Order: sequence, then C-alpha cells, then structure tokens
Amino acid sequence: MTVKIDDLTKQVRKTYELYLFLVPAVVFYILFKYMPIYGLQIAFRDFSPVFGFWKSPWVGLDNFRRFFNAADWRNVIKNTLAVNLFSLLIGFPVPIILALMLHHTGNTAFKKTVQMVTYAPYFISNVVLVGMIYVLFSPSSGIVNTLLTKLGHDPVFFMGRREFFVPMYVGSGIWQGAGWSAVVYMAALSGVNPELHESALIDGANKLQRVCHVDIPSILPAIITMFLLRVGHLFSVGFDKVFLMQNPINLTASEVISTFTYKRGILDGDFSFSTAVGFMESSINFALLAFFNKIAKLLTGSGLW
Repeated sequence: MTVKIDDLTKQVRKTYELYLFLVPAVVFYILFKYMPIYGLQIAFRDFSPVFGFWKSPWVGLDNFRRFFNAADWRNVIKNTLAVNLFSLLIGFPVPIILALMLHHTGNTAFKKTVQMVTYAPYFISNVVLVGMIYVLFSPSSGIVNTLLTKLGHDPVFFMGRREFFVPMYVGSGIWQGAGWSAVVYMAALSGVNPELHESALIDGANKLQRVCHVDIPSILPAIITMFLLRVGHLFSVGFDKVFLMQNPINLTASEVISTFTYKRGILDGDFSFSTAVGFMESSINFALLAFFNKIAKLLTGSGLW
C-alpha cells in the first residue's frame, strides 16, 4: 500500500501542471454540486429561514405526500412526460439523420453552408426564440396566419390553444438544437474507417446500404451515449422556455414540474415542498438512467458506465 502511494506521489509531482488544470473544475463541483446536497434535508422538514436547516421541524415524507395529494399533480407529470417523450421520439433522430446526410454530401461549399445555417439557431437565447414564435404565429400579423388567411382559412391563435403547445415547443427545440447536436455525430462519422466503405462498394452496396451497415454501427456508441443522456432528463424540462411560452389559456398543457415547483417554491415561499418535488424528479431521472444504461449494456455492450 505504501509503495502504491509513493508511486502516485511521484506521478503527481512529475505531471503536477496537468493536475493544476483540474483544480477549477474540482472547486466548482465542490461548491455548486456537492455542498448544495446539504440543503436537501429541507425536503424532509417544514423549513423556515428563521429556524434554519437543523432547527426547522422534521416532517418526514409529508412534503412528498402533499405533492401527490395536490389536485393537478397528474396533469403536471403528464405534461412533463409529453414534452420530453415527443422531444425524444421526434427530436432525437433528426441530428443523426442530418449528420449522415451532411457526411455523404460531396459539395463542400454546400455542406459548410448547411452546417452554418443549422447550428446557428443554437446561439439564440430562449427569450429571443419565444419572441420569434409569438411574432411568427401572431393571429393578427404573423406570417403563418397571413398564409392561412390567403388560403381561405380563419386565423388561429396558436399560443392560446393547448393542443398546439407541445408541437410548437418540440418543433422550435428541434430547429434550435438539431444542427448543434449533429456536430457530435459528424465527429463520430469522421472516425469511421474508410476501408469499410471501400469494401462495401466492392460488394456492390449502395449509399443507403453503406449508411445502414457501416455508418450507423460505427457511431452506435455515440448514439447510445447521447440517448442515455436524454433519458436521464426525461422528468426534467427546462424552465425558461416553458415559462415564457406559458399563458393562462394553455396552462393545462404547459404546466410542467419545473414551473410548478417555481410557483410553489419561489412565489409562494414553500421551499420544503418545492425541494421535495425537485428531489423526487432527480431521483426518478437517476433511476431511469441506471435502468436504460443496464439495458444498453446488455443489448449493445455500450453504456455510460
């Protein structure tokens, strides 16, 4: 044991510059990832800032029971799952398809132009994006309703119809993030052995067959990794975009866990309740991640751990 410690000490001294690069990341994770775990105990207390963490009365699982006794808890979970499942089922394959199409595009200038056009929306803030949605789909002056009117249809108040909330959220998310996500798969495709394509061409394989039997199997570990990362957020929806798109008319379709906890925790000051809901959300996400990681390891041999 002493020999191993001595060897480790020598290695650290020899390459101490590299370890110095880890210091900011370690400090960041300690301050902002591990130390806040101390505050999770308020999920099991009736927290009051006056009494603090330790002196607030312990209530056990009462805060969790309050969530499941709330009148709209089913609707909140249903909306959260609807947004994430549609984003996963529709939005996840799009970057893969885009990357495969760009990878097999022979025209370099066209390829670079498409890449720039598709990943530029990623740098648009959610505030600007939602503002664009309101402008484009405005019932009075939006280009979409202008076209509908010219085609003989009545204007539609898209942002005020609950049935349009999920399609608009998912569609705008695909437009904003597909190009950026495709960069990961483009990088993976660049590492595919060209000899595999040459062998497939000799065997008479067309482009579609090469995509199915060479490209996709080669980038499968990257696909599985990205899929598991998405599954790990299946019960989490980003707060800002949903909150900006939310209004009293579409509230029954747009109220998700993040906006629900914000209203109950920040606006109403019920910190223990919102912490309990957030803790439950994170626990479910971790359980889903562990489950699908195990399935992926059994089926493909690839996983996050």
